[in-house]
Amino acid sequence: MAVLENIRKRTTVLILIIGLALFAFVISGVFTSSNLGGEKVGSSVAEINGEEISIDEFRQEVEVASNRVGPTASSMQVVNQVWENKVRKTILGEQFEDLGIGIEQDQIVDFLRTTGYAQNPQFQDQNGQFDANLFKQTVADWKVNNPAQYDAWLQTEDEIVQLAKEQTYFNMVKAGVGATLKEGELDYKLANEKMDIKYVRVPYTSIADSTITVTKSEISDYVNKHKEEYKQDPARDLQYVYFQEKPSDADQAAIQAEVSKLLDDTIEYNSQTDRNDTIKGFRNTKDVAAFLDRYSDTKFDTIFKAKKNLPSSVADTLMNLSVGQIYGPYKDGDSFKISKMIARKPNGSVKASHILLAYTGATRANPEVTRTKEEAEAKAKELLKEAKKSGVVFSELARDNSDGPSAPNGGDLGYFQRGVMVPKFNDFAFNNNEGSIGLVETDFGFHVIKIDDKEDVVQVATVSREIVASEETINTLFTNATKFEMETTDDESAFSTLAKKAEYVVRPVNKIKALDENLPGLTNQRNIVQWAFNGDTEVGDVKRFNINNGYAVVQLTGTYAEGVMSAEDASVLVLPIIRKERKAEQIIAANKGKEMSAIASDNAVSVSNASALTVKSPTIPGAGSEPVVVGTAYGMAAGQTSGLIQGNTGVFKIEIVKKTEAPKLDNYSVYSNAIKTAAASRVNTAVYNALKDGSVIEDKRATFY
Repeated sequence: MAVLENIRKRTTVLILIIGLALFAFVISGVFTSSNLGGEKVGSSVAEINGEEISIDEFRQEVEVASNRVGPTASSMQVVNQVWENKVRKTILGEQFEDLGIGIEQDQIVDFLRTTGYAQNPQFQDQNGQFDANLFKQTVADWKVNNPAQYDAWLQTEDEIVQLAKEQTYFNMVKAGVGATLKEGELDYKLANEKMDIKYVRVPYTSIADSTITVTKSEISDYVNKHKEEYKQDPARDLQYVYFQEKPSDADQAAIQAEVSKLLDDTIEYNSQTDRNDTIKGFRNTKDVAAFLDRYSDTKFDTIFKAKKNLPSSVADTLMNLSVGQIYGPYKDGDSFKISKMIARKPNGSVKASHILLAYTGATRANPEVTRTKEEAEAKAKELLKEAKKSGVVFSELARDNSDGPSAPNGGDLGYFQRGVMVPKFNDFAFNNNEGSIGLVETDFGFHVIKIDDKEDVVQVATVSREIVASEETINTLFTNATKFEMETTDDESAFSTLAKKAEYVVRPVNKIKALDENLPGLTNQRNIVQWAFNGDTEVGDVKRFNINNGYAVVQLTGTYAEGVMSAEDASVLVLPIIRKERKAEQIIAANKGKEMSAIASDNAVSVSNASALTVKSPTIPGAGSEPVVVGTAYGMAAGQTSGLIQGNTGVFKIEIVKKTEAPKLDNYSVYSNAIKTAAASRVNTAVYNALKDGSVIEDKRATFY
């Protein structure tokens, strides 16, 4: 904030930076005076620094965002995204208003030149350059003839204006960020002045945790002294039993039997002819496509496939079938299947490698290729001759000589079927034997081709039936879930007991937040979270929820109020800290006044050496990261011995063996500039986070979503 105050005081700088921006002007203003907002009505979803955010306005923005991202994001993800944007826009908007930051038309046009709009031929002049006037005319036409497109543009324009204002604002802050040559010199020294030390370390692990007694009141006192570090949001603890809708063993057996029956012919009574008809089974049917349409969950796939494209668990078996032969029933994933070999194309898939010699003017030739067509042909013939020599590794030739994108892979093109490659390449690959090497010319250049392998491709018809739970299984599941809910509703202690008796798995979920939607094991279950945070729900309450694949019987087991953590909640975090402090006190008291050798002897440790330590890399070999210890060493003179130092992993005593000063430089501007650049790169995030931390935000999203 001090930086901002300095900027505000620099009126001359402000005039130079934002003088012309005092009158905000956006492209849409040329065509309309309307905006995306409107009067705020209804309840507020938030209050940010005293400004209320209308729930109606917020919902409109959520709807627009949902239409933009589609089904790729959950409803709460969209809500949270809109929320973050709204908070950012409101907080930074206050700064823009205070500083009088506005955006001119030229700034929007310049921004558009960097977006997809500039690449649209509709907005380009005869030279292919973005034409702002054409764009304005088009926007005017959208307003009259394409309202949906116009509304989309208004959204984009709003985003552009916000981004441009942010850029101006953050650039103003960056203008106040700097570093002196002295700061650069210090940074250089911290990275390059080296220290060799002798040290002894008594690790904290030398004292057992069990010997350190920490009371609840001591944890509470520690938390109260460090309240900012132990704040908590409202949270809830749950436990649940998941009654998953899945097929039983009997369901699987029944579906397998149904699939098996499809193999052979069956007799069916035909009421229209008053006689029995023979219905051809999968084994004998002549119309495979019609059979699969009637009896299978999947249609007939007429595409010929290589082995790698068949189900991996049965690929070998299917490839070994003869035409007309059947395999199955077999289980593949969540289905039972029967497969029948319909047709086979021997050597229908070829694996080949090539060396491409392109030339100037060839299709898709790299601009860096300068050889002529004649030179490319001559080079290709040389490589062909070389490739046919005994012992020559084709992939190495391709790596060193090919102009094709497959060069890094040794020219490997993988497997491909007939018709994928250009005609001449295709003909060579399919009309020659495995191991053949030859030369062909295409529009891309000259290809030295090696046929690496050939394999059959097959056409397989597969009857597939998904393994699903039967109606009986689903009814039983509902009965069990309902019974468990009823038995545990009146006795909160019965949940775990009854679950254990029925051999149900109880899954705990700790500290869910009011706006969470994903629960471990259940994923998107926003309704459960809403129930847990409902004011009428009390600890011990139980409720059954319908979920996508069954039911979840959930019990609320704990609540956490907003504020500072209780001693119980903070104990897992605070205990290790207090234990370390107590251990450090004991070690220091027991070794005070002792020489390094005596400390080592009395504590069964050794005196060690560490060399070339720097403040910027404060890692001591054998001890780990110890910034306090290395920082202490930096302030000591050669030959000096320290007192006992409380480090990260233990208590240290060090002696400076040698200090090597960094060579002096004529100028430290490189280092001061590096500090300035690093600080400037943090401005956008750091300034916004500081403004956000200093804002008063009342979030009511959980009330509405």
